[in-house]
Amino acid sequence: MSDALDFTACAALVDRGDPVRFRAAMAAPVSARQVLFPLYAFNLEVARAPWVTAEPMIARMRLQWWRDALAEIAEGGVIRRHEVVTPLALAIRAEDVPVLERLIDARDRDVEGAAFEDVSALWAYLEATAGGLIAVAARRLGGGEALAPAAGRALGIASWMMAAPALRAAGRPVLPAGADWSELPAAGLADWRDVRRGLRDVPGAARAAFYPLAGFGAVLARATRDPELVEADGLEPGPFAMRMRLALTAATGRLF
Repeated sequence: MSDALDFTACAALVDRGDPVRFRAAMAAPVSARQVLFPLYAFNLEVARAPWVTAEPMIARMRLQWWRDALAEIAEGGVIRRHEVVTPLALAIRAEDVPVLERLIDARDRDVEGAAFEDVSALWAYLEATAGGLIAVAARRLGGGEALAPAAGRALGIASWMMAAPALRAAGRPVLPAGADWSELPAAGLADWRDVRRGLRDVPGAARAAFYPLAGFGAVLARATRDPELVEADGLEPGPFAMRMRLALTAATGRLF
């Protein structure tokens, strides 16, 4: 009963805080949701840790708490009782922990809100965060983790562009010094298309790890054609179109 309640709590967290991944998980087979919801809830908790307090020390304490929880999972001993940690321990294996630790390390840069040193640092951040999450999900669902870095860059840069106006309004630097939006969307679109081509070789059960990318090819294409849409906050896709592309992706196993 407690496992079922924890799983429901994870799903509720993702529903409230990450609607894209919530819809993607709900489109996945029921068995895949047992992996996806704990992973997505973990990601949400880590991603928001630097934002829930203005005190860097407290934010880093929150991130360290999650590092410690992952260490317990890796050691295979007693796991702390927590609505996300407990089901996460059932969803992942010790070999997944280093990937999720790198995800936490990448989020540490959000604590201070420092600018990326260069464009390669931005891509590395997206690979470690969005890409790391996809890599673990794909591995646990049956394969395809080799596509995770490209998938993370594509999904990450699309999400980063849509968040850019809000980040800038909050006083956060969005791009490395000297960079602009003229090339990043096209690079993300190329990655998205590579994932779309590669998905045909991914086992059917593991394709659900890539469902969050559904619909974002169109977002990247629009930003490639008109980079000014990024700062104009004009990239948010229509919910109907996103749902249709997700439904097509889930039904066919191809990325739309």
